[in-house]
Amino acid sequence: MSASSVKNKLPVKWGFLDKEEGEKMTTLRTTVVVLLGASVLAASVQGASVPGASVLGRPLLYGPSTALQKTVEEFQCEVESSSKEVSILYQLFREGDRSKTLGFYSALSGEMANFPLFITASYEGYMVCVASVQNNTVIQPTVSERHHLRVVDPVNGAEVVVQSGSVEFYEGKPLSLRCNITKGNHVSYQWLVDGKPLPLSPLHNQTQELFIDSMVPQDSGEYTCVATNQLNFTKIYSSRSTAKVIKVKELVSEPDLLFLVLKERDGTYFALVTCQSLKGTPPITFSLYSRSEFISTETVDERFARFSIPVVLDLHMGFLQCQAENGDRVVYGQWTAMHVVSVGGAVTMHYDTDVGENFSIVGLRFYCSVERGTFPQYRWFLNGTVLEGRGDFYWVENQPEQSILLLSVGRSSAGTYHCDVSNSFDGTTVISSEERYIDKEVLNHLPTMVVAVVFGCFLFLVTLVTTCCFIGLLYRKRQCLVEKSTLDLKLGLEMHNIMVSDEDEGFLGHPCIMDEEEYMEDEGMVRAARIIDSDQEEVESTDEWLQLQQELKKTLEDEIPEKSF
Repeated sequence: MSASSVKNKLPVKWGFLDKEEGEKMTTLRTTVVVLLGASVLAASVQGASVPGASVLGRPLLYGPSTALQKTVEEFQCEVESSSKEVSILYQLFREGDRSKTLGFYSALSGEMANFPLFITASYEGYMVCVASVQNNTVIQPTVSERHHLRVVDPVNGAEVVVQSGSVEFYEGKPLSLRCNITKGNHVSYQWLVDGKPLPLSPLHNQTQELFIDSMVPQDSGEYTCVATNQLNFTKIYSSRSTAKVIKVKELVSEPDLLFLVLKERDGTYFALVTCQSLKGTPPITFSLYSRSEFISTETVDERFARFSIPVVLDLHMGFLQCQAENGDRVVYGQWTAMHVVSVGGAVTMHYDTDVGENFSIVGLRFYCSVERGTFPQYRWFLNGTVLEGRGDFYWVENQPEQSILLLSVGRSSAGTYHCDVSNSFDGTTVISSEERYIDKEVLNHLPTMVVAVVFGCFLFLVTLVTTCCFIGLLYRKRQCLVEKSTLDLKLGLEMHNIMVSDEDEGFLGHPCIMDEEEYMEDEGMVRAARIIDSDQEEVESTDEWLQLQQELKKTLEDEIPEKSF
């Protein structure tokens, strides 16, 4: 069979019309390839020559880079520099796999080859186009650049599966979720909690699986996954799962123990003990213990439980402890003494003042407390009327240890105040404080005793300062007189020594005769040296000073006549 006869029997174009016909055409394609090879071999043996270039140009492969699965897409391949007289066979393969032809096309007169392909998932990857000249083995086949095809299968059937177990568990345990889909590829995943995107965090590993190492109650909510893939920037497919409700239970915290004392109709007393936890997801089991025995237990749907035990007043009945349990955690509270003391002793009432402008008192804070009592109940009275809660000019605030009455000073608040104290569970025993009259004018008026004390202190200070000044003045004058007397005495002695030394010189051959005028002149010099401005009449030492002068003068007069002979 010649090549021309084969050519006449073959159609010009070959390709797959659908998936079912592909298998039927496999045998036919194989037969055609064998016949073409035989015809080419026969032509080369006969020495026939093919006009055209000896080198076939490299083919160019065109086609979409992304395609939907189960759709038909066309790919083109051509050799731009081919001669119109040459018949070229184009074949389409997956890169690296020449055993299976995706499509082939026999082109005449330089036309472009078309490959209509029914897209399946197996087509994803790189493909190449091989061009060869029919009936000529001299010209070698050429291969195009590889072309990548991404096959997209629209995502569908998203569903959240809990891999870690139950959807309800206690805090501290891990959570593992997986987003399964029934179909789809090239899928990206997003996780939502209560309709909001789960924030990115090193503690949240978000892919197709979501894993949180340690859950807390705040992580509870409705978990949803959204699976998305896209054909291009405008064609996007997504599937959203139904919400999976995850509930993280809170572990119970250490319970506190509180108790109140109530009175029975028969006159006996009992304590209503409350075990209470601030945190914890119900149901919670509370138990009450004493140091010696178990008392009672109760499982409740609240965070507290109450127990009733008998009480004897003013008797220490030991210690109590609460125990709380939920899940696999058991916690214990503090030991609390069960000792109920009746009110008794003195009731004291005092107040502090609030000062406004001009240093006037505008407010008072009364405090009332009792000497002993476990559950005291306070009541305030103004002129015998009970003051409760909050009024126009007052506010009562009761505390465990005392009661406080905040008061605005004015006309309406004037009157006599006192407080009463009794047991909160029994009002038979009432203790009252002393009464105190409060009035704005009285509060801002200084008491007579205060004025007398202040004035007396001022007068005492004035008298003390005056006395100190007077004593200091007398002492200073006395010192001046003593200094003056000492100076005069020194001057008199020096004069006497001078006169004695002159007499000694006259006795040794240098006579010194002093008449009365010279003596009086020298005595005047001495007196002039002794005169200092002072008032010597007010000082007790004036008489002594005059006596000392007279004795000195007399001594001088007695010595002069004796030594003149």
